[in-house]
Amino acid sequence: MNKIGYKTSFGECICGDSLELIKTLEDKSVNLALTSPPFALQRQKAYGNETQDVYVDWLCQFAGLMFEKLSDDGSLVMDIGGAYEKGIPAYSLYQFRVLIKLCDEYGYKLAQPFYWHNPSALPAPIEWVNKRKVRAKTSVNTIWWLCKNPMSCKANITNVLVPYSKRMQQLIANPDEFFKEKNTLRPSGHVLTKASWQKDNGGAIPPNMLQFTNTESNSHYLKYCKENNVQGHPARFPLTLPDFFIKFLTDEHDLVVDFFGGSNTTGQAAEKLRRRWKTFEISREYVATSVFRFTETLQEARDYYNSIMNGNLVEIYSKNRDLFDWAANS
Repeated sequence: MNKIGYKTSFGECICGDSLELIKTLEDKSVNLALTSPPFALQRQKAYGNETQDVYVDWLCQFAGLMFEKLSDDGSLVMDIGGAYEKGIPAYSLYQFRVLIKLCDEYGYKLAQPFYWHNPSALPAPIEWVNKRKVRAKTSVNTIWWLCKNPMSCKANITNVLVPYSKRMQQLIANPDEFFKEKNTLRPSGHVLTKASWQKDNGGAIPPNMLQFTNTESNSHYLKYCKENNVQGHPARFPLTLPDFFIKFLTDEHDLVVDFFGGSNTTGQAAEKLRRRWKTFEISREYVATSVFRFTETLQEARDYYNSIMNGNLVEIYSKNRDLFDWAANS
């Protein structure tokens, strides 16, 4: 059967059932599986989502297949949004049941939980927040960072340092103003030394609470969706999210896979960071619109979209020949 989708210098986005496409990957070939699956919401969405009573088993079958495909130092990162139980203001535990099942039955280890705070999130769920006003709005997604072996999984926090605060910059520049004694004992019991603050490490270690605003409105992707009179994917995460984890958990040449491709934000981030990538998405429409992330003109976007919708595999390669040769030989 012919592939439907597109290929770039670094990767490919393929239309099909991820349960079958994951099986085509070589064992231990994937350095990072990074995805945001449809959430177990009470209302059905246009992109398709399973109900909470079957969701845990449904999602775990995909993640379970990925276990053998991950390299020994590889990771699985899943962004899972919260939801409430049907008809009552009780928070669902489905994302925690997913975590426990993957660890207890499939062999994953929880390297660390992350939490993505979207300060621009709309008040939801409507019934309990807007109407009855008995709950705060949900603006934090759970992100499970899982691995095979927590002692050997690849990770480098220095790749994702955040800017120092103004006060920290002042402390590094002149620690004598802040340390009147050689050592300072904090209430927590930590002993701070003047020498420990004299080195500029290029930035601060980020917390596991990530704050990325998701307010995309005039991006290249949405612009071409509008110009081609097609609907963009309604549940996109911001480019900054996959960018963070790809930098944190992979090196150049590594392979990144997203088995719920959606609008292919993961592929765009991986391409920018010179990682090889594969994304799988069951909706041909979403695959076709995601090609807009890799096009340079409206006519090019329209031609590629129509070709994919007609069942073809489009090839898009960088106009930088050196970049193409590097990717082809990696």
